Amino acid sequence: MSVLLLLAVMAAIGAAGYIFCRGRVMAQVGGNPRELHSLPGYYGWNGAIMATLPALAVMVVWLIAQPLILESRVVSHLPEATAAEPAARKLAMADIRRVASGLDLAVAGGAIPAQDVATISPGEVRARLGTVGVALGSDVTPETLAAAITWRDQARSGLIGRSVVVILVALAGLAYALMATKPDFRARNRVEKVVLGGLIAASTVAILTTVGIVASMLSESFEFFGMYPWTEFFFGVTWSPNFSGGSTFGFLPLLWGTLYITLVAMLVAVPLGLFAAIYLAEYASPRARSVIKPLIEVIAGIPTVVFGIFALITVGPFLRDWLAQPLGLGNSGSSVMTAGIVIGILNIPYISSLSDDIINAVPQSLRDGSFGLGATKSETVRQVVLPAALPGIVGAGLMATSRAIGETMIVVMGAGAAAKLSLNPFEAMTTMTVKIVGQLTGDTDFGSPETLVAFALGMTLFVITLCLNILALYVVRKYREQYE
Repeated sequence: MSVLLLLAVMAAIGAAGYIFCRGRVMAQVGGNPRELHSLPGYYGWNGAIMATLPALAVMVVWLIAQPLILESRVVSHLPEATAAEPAARKLAMADIRRVASGLDLAVAGGAIPAQDVATISPGEVRARLGTVGVALGSDVTPETLAAAITWRDQARSGLIGRSVVVILVALAGLAYALMATKPDFRARNRVEKVVLGGLIAASTVAILTTVGIVASMLSESFEFFGMYPWTEFFFGVTWSPNFSGGSTFGFLPLLWGTLYITLVAMLVAVPLGLFAAIYLAEYASPRARSVIKPLIEVIAGIPTVVFGIFALITVGPFLRDWLAQPLGLGNSGSSVMTAGIVIGILNIPYISSLSDDIINAVPQSLRDGSFGLGATKSETVRQVVLPAALPGIVGAGLMATSRAIGETMIVVMGAGAAAKLSLNPFEAMTTMTVKIVGQLTGDTDFGSPETLVAFALGMTLFVITLCLNILALYVVRKYREQYE
């Protein structure tokens, strides 16, 4: 039974638990809910929770543990040298899973009778799988085939066992809920505890996700720096990866390209977005605001690949023909200026919408007090409203900066992929995100520095963003103290 079907069965049992438990407790009090400790719905929800939550926990644990157990059982089929080497073992297990999936498809398609799977040779397996469109390649050894057969058999047994155990646990939970359902049972307390636990679990998802991301990047980054000197990475000025060997991973050109493109983007997005927010919040009539604000926010819904095409065929050629070539600064449409301007346009709605909301949240009493002292509209906006809204405006700018730093598609299509140090904004450059994608694209070996460098770049990017957050928090607290 597949996971989706098993979830459907659990949902059906949970629905039955709700109906049975609610009906049972109402029958015990003769249909008078005033004799119950909790509302009738709480008894029903307790039955649904007891029927589904333990079964769901068992299924999650089974899904996590089964691959580990299967790997420990099939590793005995591998040569000792392969089993002892982590990288080789990982590749061998990937081949075993691939062959096992091919065997399942072949049996389902009738190319291989189920009773012949254990006796067929690797060559015959490859030939028969070709008739159903499954390619195994030429590296299927007898050991790999034997391990794949064991994996397939054990996986099928585990699938059946998982379905039986999960359904039995769900039925046991339902039976327990029915026995516990009595008029004086504190169903509301139990349901609210479960809901509270769910809320706590949901609130920790972001924290655990961040910890997992950092831990994974740190482990791979340390492995990279064990192969490549960190001083040459952080202070090198040449970026020249080569999967054949002799790579040079100088980080400074990528850092410079990232910061340069982000600077241009912010020079475009911050003034335009902030001025648009000031106009919409302080000067625009309700009718103009109802038209202009949705039009600005439409920009946020445009896919970044569309912005990349816009940069490639419109902005880049325009800057090249009207600025770069006449000024003698270059003859390429891919440049820092092209990507920066388009990323800036992309970020206008973020700054505009957030700043507009923050400006509207400034108390009207501050405006009235300023007007009462004789200040004009523009003086009130400049000297009262904007300083009061500064923390939110800084937050909007930080969000736009983070988006600009993490943008990839527009940089690829608008700025190129050249890692270089240059002050000319009309030259092609690249960013860290582009190189992360480049190093992890294709048939990669996660044991080579050419692939692991992507994790070092990702960890460095994370630290840069964290520093921006700390700086923004400092600015927010400093200016907020003046108005509290």
